[in-house]
This record gives sequence, structure tokens and C-alpha cells, in this order.
Amino acid sequence: MGILLPLIGKDDLDRRVLVSTIGPLWDGNEVWLILAGGATFAAFPEWYATLFSGFYLPLFLILVALILRGVALEFRAKDKRLGWRAWWDRAIFFGSTLPAFLWGVAFANIVRGVPIGDGAEYAGNLLDLLNPYALLGGIMTLVLFTLHGAVFVALKTKGKITERAQRYATGLAAPAAILIAAFLAWTWADRFNVVRGSTEALLGPARADLLPSGAVLGFAVAAVAAAGLCVVLARRRRWGWTFVTTGFAIVLAVVTIFVTLYPRVMPSSLDPAYSLDIYNASSTTTTLRLMSWLVLAFFPIVLGYQAWSYWVFRRRISRESLSAPDAA
Repeated sequence: MGILLPLIGKDDLDRRVLVSTIGPLWDGNEVWLILAGGATFAAFPEWYATLFSGFYLPLFLILVALILRGVALEFRAKDKRLGWRAWWDRAIFFGSTLPAFLWGVAFANIVRGVPIGDGAEYAGNLLDLLNPYALLGGIMTLVLFTLHGAVFVALKTKGKITERAQRYATGLAAPAAILIAAFLAWTWADRFNVVRGSTEALLGPARADLLPSGAVLGFAVAAVAAAGLCVVLARRRRWGWTFVTTGFAIVLAVVTIFVTLYPRVMPSSLDPAYSLDIYNASSTTTTLRLMSWLVLAFFPIVLGYQAWSYWVFRRRISRESLSAPDAA
């Protein structure tokens, strides 16, 4: 929604409608990001340390962008002046665009391998992260997330805003499918043979068979199929099912990445022996067991609460449903 804000929102009232679509939901969604960071720190401290030291600048930019976006969503309505709101609208746009692009760059670099030396120390620089494969990953996530947001807006609004969102969704569906196919095909062609060799060097022949080649191909094909189905459903204006399939495409693309890496979590481009995997980067067995029980106990509660909040705020929003263009 934030990326599409200046494109779909033609005036202040339009942009108020767009912000209202995620107003009750965005902070709950960002809690999952905090949870993911905390869980990574607790379960895989070596991975967390190397990841955040090597990707310090991209992750710092993502964090700043998310903070600015969160502040903008809350502060936008604090003043009725259009100039005030225009500045916060820019913050929403850049605070949404930058993370959508940088997440793809980060994940692509993890698959490609980064210069990790002895002692799990990152030995590269920012330019090592700006390579064609990573840039393709960034463009893929940017387009795919924008498509997902366009479909969400189409489902949550009424009137002219819905029509504009539907046009963007229809136009973005095919490019998103092509980008997913290109990225996952490159991932398969460039990494799979190398992964088997480096896994054998890292874990020995006894554990090399843990790499499920059929699963990698299966998840990749499923992700591309889900993206292709989005194109068909968008053209048929089946927006509910389009939203479901874009969600599946995102999930399957991420699963493909981690299945491709398995059992590693951060491969080294310098020497396979320096790579981090689920064995040498994990916490103690006691910590992992405790975390597992906590997840089993609280995860359903969190999911249930979030599902309930989506149900409560399920109604569509329109210009008419907001009192006036200059209302808070």
C-alpha cells in the first residue's frame, strides 16, 4: 500500500482511505519482524551475529525505513495541513519501497554466499552485496510485494480507488511471475551443483544427502506456478483468490530459498568450511527445546488474535465512509 500511495491516491482523501486500509493492522504485522529477529538471536546466535555484522548497512536502512513508515502512519493525521501530510506521505512511500527492495537483496546474497572468514567473521564490504543476482532478487521482491499490496487495496476499498488498484494489480501480475521464474531459475542453475559440493566439504558425505534436490525443484516450480496463476486470476478479476495466490507465491519463494540452503543458513564464498549451518550456528539443545515449547504454547494464541483483528476490520473503506477531506 505504501508503495502505491502516490500512484493510487490522487488527493488527500484518497490517501486517507489507503492509509485506513492498513491502519489497524500494520503494527501487528511488524511484530512478526521483531519476533523473527528475537527468535534468530535465541536459536541461532552465530548466524544472527554474522548476518547483522555483514549486512549492517542494508539492515540498518530497513530498520530506519520501517521506523519512519510507522511514525508517518501515526503522525500523518495529527495536522490537517496538506504540506504536513505530504511529507509523511513521502515517508510512507520510501519507508515501504526501501525494505521491499532490500529484503530481496539480503536473501539473494545469503543464497549466493558471502565472504565469511575464520571465526564466522564477515570479510566483505557493501559492494560485495550489490551484484546482479542480488539486484534481481531485490527487484523481484519489490514487484511481488507491490502486487500483493495492490490486490489487498482492491479488496479493502470501494469506488475509483478500487479500480485503480485493480489496474495496477493486473499490470504487475505478469512481471511478478516472470521475475520469480527468472530468480528461481538462476538460483537453481547457479547454486545447486555448487551447493552439493560445498555441503559435502562442510558436513561430510554422510550428511550431504540431507540436501533434498527434489524438494528444491518442487518448491521452485510451485512458486512459479502460484505466480502464474496470479496472472490468470487477476485477468478474471478474482481478487480474493489472487490475494491468496500472491501470498502463496511469496511463501513458496522464501521456502525455496531455505530448502536450497539446507542445512546451511549462511554459506561462505571464501571457503565452504567457514559456512554457517543449522549445527554450528545453533544454541544449546536446552534452549531450542524451551523455545519449541513456548512456540507451541503461544503461537496459536497470537495467530488467533491477529485473525480476529482482521475479521473485526474486514469492511471495505471508501471516500464516502470518511467524514470529510479535512477531517483528522
